[in-house]
Amino acid sequence: MIDLHTHSNISDGSDPPERIPELAAANGCRAVALTDHDRMDGLEAAAKRAAEVGVELVPGCEISCEVPKGTMHVLIYFVEPGAALEAELVRLQVARDERNARMYRRLSEELGLPITPEEVEAEAGGKGVGRPHVAAVLVRKGVVGSIQEAFDRYLAKGQPGYVEKERLYPDQAITLARQSSAVPVLAHPLSLGLEASDLDRTIGELAGLGLAGAEAIYGRYSPEERHLVADLARRHGLVVTGGSDYHGTYKPDLQIGVGRGDLDVDDAVLDELAARRGR
Repeated sequence: MIDLHTHSNISDGSDPPERIPELAAANGCRAVALTDHDRMDGLEAAAKRAAEVGVELVPGCEISCEVPKGTMHVLIYFVEPGAALEAELVRLQVARDERNARMYRRLSEELGLPITPEEVEAEAGGKGVGRPHVAAVLVRKGVVGSIQEAFDRYLAKGQPGYVEKERLYPDQAITLARQSSAVPVLAHPLSLGLEASDLDRTIGELAGLGLAGAEAIYGRYSPEERHLVADLARRHGLVVTGGSDYHGTYKPDLQIGVGRGDLDVDDAVLDELAARRGR
């Protein structure tokens, strides 16, 4: 089996990049994709360790895209250093750092919470600071009782500590992927919160732009949800993909390769995606 959706502490996971292939090997995966949010810094270390433990490392990332009713996430596979996509990710990371600075000010100065940038950066290991790292500090300081409570009270969209970040639009992300000989896939499509007909139309539009797949076999989806997304993907000629969305201790219910225990993404999916490169 394989897992095409994982995160390290380079973005908002808790484990270093080299730990991802170790866990994949321990759980019986033939291949694993490292798909950190908006950055590729961890790929070199992960690939080195993957070769040592006998697991194929699929280089990837997950890009946050702006849509009318929120955020769409696009997974991109077979990313190569030096491509157009990498330069855009570097620019987005600068914007993300500026957004984080505004979030710290809002949490500490406006809301009076006991949190500093240094504490959050230490939690993140110095790179890829994200909201889960902020949440972990709030838990450690007793402000909230769990990561989920931190989001519900302060960090989720619409809550007092939330600050928007700069995003690409879906067509831009797909175009950048294609220009970089990479393969774009819609991550956890149901998180868009669309009615079935609207989701069907959206996936069709994205397929027309060059989307290659849709993530149906997702770590937190029920069997019924997986069937729904898989049917939509096939209707539009897309590869039915899957992954755990592993974040380590920040999503403790999800494990690499197996999700909540019922995840099983077939090896053939990776071959289907590879066949879409350059198309």
